[in-house]
Formats: sequence, C-alpha cells, structure tokens
Amino acid sequence: MSRVIGIDLGTTNSCVAVLDGGTPLVLPNAEGARTTPSLVAFNDAHERLVGQQAKRQAVINPTRTIQRVKRLMGRKYRDADIQELGQQVGYQLVEHVNGDCWVQVNGQAFAPAEISALILQKMRLTAEDFFGEEIRDAVITVPAYFSDAQRQATRVAGKIAGLNVLRIINEPTAAALAYGVQKDKDANLLVFDLGGGTFDVSVLTVRGGLFEVVATSGDNHLGGEDFDAAIMAYLLDAFEAEHGMDLSGDAMALQRLRGEAETAKCELSTLRETSINLPFFAVNDSGAKHLTATLTRAQLEEICKPLLDRLEAPARRALQDANLPGGKVDEVLLVGGMTRMPAVQQLVERIFGNKPSRGVNPDEAVAIGASLQAGILAGEVQEFTLMDVTPLSLGLRAKGNRMSKVIERNTAIPVRATKIYTTTEDNQNTVILQVLQGESEIATDNSLIGTFSLTDLPPKPAGRLRIEVAFDIDRDGIVNVSATDTETGNEQSITIEDGSGMSEAEIQRAMQRVGAMTEAAS
Repeated sequence: MSRVIGIDLGTTNSCVAVLDGGTPLVLPNAEGARTTPSLVAFNDAHERLVGQQAKRQAVINPTRTIQRVKRLMGRKYRDADIQELGQQVGYQLVEHVNGDCWVQVNGQAFAPAEISALILQKMRLTAEDFFGEEIRDAVITVPAYFSDAQRQATRVAGKIAGLNVLRIINEPTAAALAYGVQKDKDANLLVFDLGGGTFDVSVLTVRGGLFEVVATSGDNHLGGEDFDAAIMAYLLDAFEAEHGMDLSGDAMALQRLRGEAETAKCELSTLRETSINLPFFAVNDSGAKHLTATLTRAQLEEICKPLLDRLEAPARRALQDANLPGGKVDEVLLVGGMTRMPAVQQLVERIFGNKPSRGVNPDEAVAIGASLQAGILAGEVQEFTLMDVTPLSLGLRAKGNRMSKVIERNTAIPVRATKIYTTTEDNQNTVILQVLQGESEIATDNSLIGTFSLTDLPPKPAGRLRIEVAFDIDRDGIVNVSATDTETGNEQSITIEDGSGMSEAEIQRAMQRVGAMTEAAS
C-alpha cells in the first residue's frame, strides 16, 4: 500500500502527519509551520488563498475570507446557531436549494465541503512536497459528536480534495491513540478535547494494545472561537460605552478585533494581565478613535464563565455512561488549544480529581493519532487495535412524533440491530420510514438523515403486520437501514452514504474547480 497520511481538519488550524519508519512525523507546511490556519480567501484576481496566506489578508478582505467553515459542514441554513454564526463572520451565508448552508463569495456559492476540500488539499500537497511523491490515501479526523451528515460531508470534502478517505475517526480517539502508544500499561483514559470549534469528551479503556471507546459526549457548538467571540463582545460594549459607536456590523473592525481577542486569550494562559491596542479602530465626525484596554485573567474567566459552565455536563455524562469500575479514570488527557486556559485545567481537575496529563502536544496529538490509524490500515502498525462507538442514537420516527431508538449512543461499531414495527391504519399498503439521529424523545428535535418507503404491503387491520427494521453501521460509520415485511418478504433499504447535501454533479464540478486551482498553483 502507498503512503497514507493522517489529517486533523480543525476549525481554527489543521495538521497533517505520517508514519515514517514506524514513527509519527508531523509535517511542516510551505511556510515552515507544523499547523496551518483553516482559512480560505479569494483575492481581487479571484485566486484562492489557503492557510497563512489567507490569514494575512483577512483584515483587509474580511468579506472574502472564509473561516470556521467546519461549523457549517452538514448543517442547515435555518439552524439557529448558524444564523448566529452568520452574524459573527464577515462573509455571506446563503441557503442552498436543499436547505443546506452554503457560502457565497464574489457572487458564487460554495458548499462547505468544497471550502474544506481546499484545506485538505493544502494538507495533501504539504505531504507530497515533503516526500516528493503523489499521495492519495488518508485518514481524516472529526469531532466525536459529529452527526452522520457532518461525517459524510467530511468524506465528500476529502473526495473533492483528491483523497481516497480510508477511514473517518473521532478526534479524541485519535488523541488517545497518540498518547497510548507511549505507555506500556493498561489504563482507563479520558480525553478532554476542547478545540477551536467543538468540544468532545471520550472515555477509553486501554488493554494490551486494544483501544476501546466506551463512552463519548460533547457539544458541537462550543470551542475556542466562542471564547474569542465573548471577548470581542465585551470589548465592543466597552468601546460603544466610551465613544457611542456600535461597530458590531463593521466587518473590517470585527476582523481586526478578532485577532486581538485571540491573542489576548492566548497570552492570559501564561500572564495575569495583557493589553489590547487597536489604533484608528474607528472614525467619526470628531476624528479617529482608538481601542485600548487592559484585560486580566480574572476578567477573562468572568467573561467566559457561561462557556466554562457548559463544559461540565458533557464531561460528567461521558463518565456516567462509561460506568467504569470504581467510577474513576486513571489519566485525563487534554487536547485542543483551549485546554491551555488555566480555568479549563482547574475545571478538569475539579470534575475528575486528576491533574491532567501533559503527555502529548494538544495541537498535534489528533494528527499523530490519525497517522497511527493510517499505519494500522496500511499494515505498518500491528500491535494496536482501535474500537470506536457511535456517538448519537439512531432510530425511526414513530406515531405521535416520537423517536423510536434502534441503536443507542455509545454502542460499539460495527453493529447490527433490529426492531419490529407495525402499521397504524387499516389496510395500509405503504409505510414511510424516516431515519433519525439524536437523543430527544421528540422525533422532530433530532436530525433527519434519510427517508425511504416500504410498499405493496398486504391489506391487514392496523397493528397486524410485522415489519422488521434493521440498522447496520460499519467501521466507517456508514449507516444502512432496511425494512422487511415478514409475511411477504418484501424488502426496501437505504444507505446513508452522503449527508453532504451535494449532488454528484455538484461534487464533480467542485472537483474540477479544486483541480484547476492545483494546476494553476503548480
């Protein structure tokens, strides 16, 4: 098998690693950095810039600089948090014909998967430049709490980027793999992963080379970007109170402020106090106005308290679902740049009673773990086995708008489960099956990931037919659902393979556009 790379496709930064001589190696990009900003920009010449180049021109070109695209993957335009995100970013979000959220730049709409593909392509080209050979196979990581639609959108992004995606694996699981290969003892391990855009907690048991996920939980709408937004809101309010100017709709001012907020947040992980200075932040009739402020660590923790409070419930839920003997983990592993915040580390120690381990680099652990999983698939690593779980429950919509669960969350995959249903009306000849993913007892509060019909049912009184529904989830997380009339043997099925919201024609056009960009750059 040819060389296989591991890619951490992050909200804020991305990273690529590979096994080289059996040892994980994080690859530097063309700028010499080991991580790459997950930004894509369009300049005046309609060229696409990716990574550090995009970040450098973000302040002067905010409406054509796309960031935080990971939060749009597999999402609907009318989702409440998407509307909130649209108010924060400088570029325009639009509704696609199928209701998905797309990005519009220079009058052209792009699927989030295509924008993500440009970042993945940058990772692929980084590896190709390093080794001087073509690379097509990859393992890509996603947040553990990603839905089926978000996972499949990530897979489509890989396809558009010219990658053969061998496996989609969860970020905390990858981080645990990176950590566990350094240890030679059995352990119960908890991975606390707070990245730029998502929060995951996973509990794993490590036994003699077997890495088994036993529980996972999280919040897909909580990450470092939210902490930045909280700081920005605080500073904007202070500026308006002093100068009477509301700049919440000024894209260029917001982009400048976002950079300062992120810098201040990072500095306060090691300092007690930092200064924020933005000269010529705004202009009114009386002249230029500068934004100057001092921010202390205590102020930061107070500003971000609502966000910090949201970390506790998923963490405790994962620990409860794991049902570990003694209810205790041996080590807590911190992953993601936000875990450098002292308040986050203190919260982790308070919840779990353990001082967090610093055994891996929180910015590189996920990519390293992905490269190890790539090594397992390529046959280079044989002493480790990885077993994961499905993060969210799967089921069908039942009478009364109820969610009838067939596979519960935290079930080990691959898995097959069946359940018997019946008709609700006399002489009903068709049943429509709506496949749902989520935890709410109310069907419409969950994600609809597929619909199919079982037809030509024999006429029977309501409740007399027996319809067996089977759910299968393979190791890649692909869901297959079938329904069989047990009397006639009539069967219909649906494979939930592509939740990206893109048609095959749209995927092919995106591949051509991304391919054309590669040729222009080479």
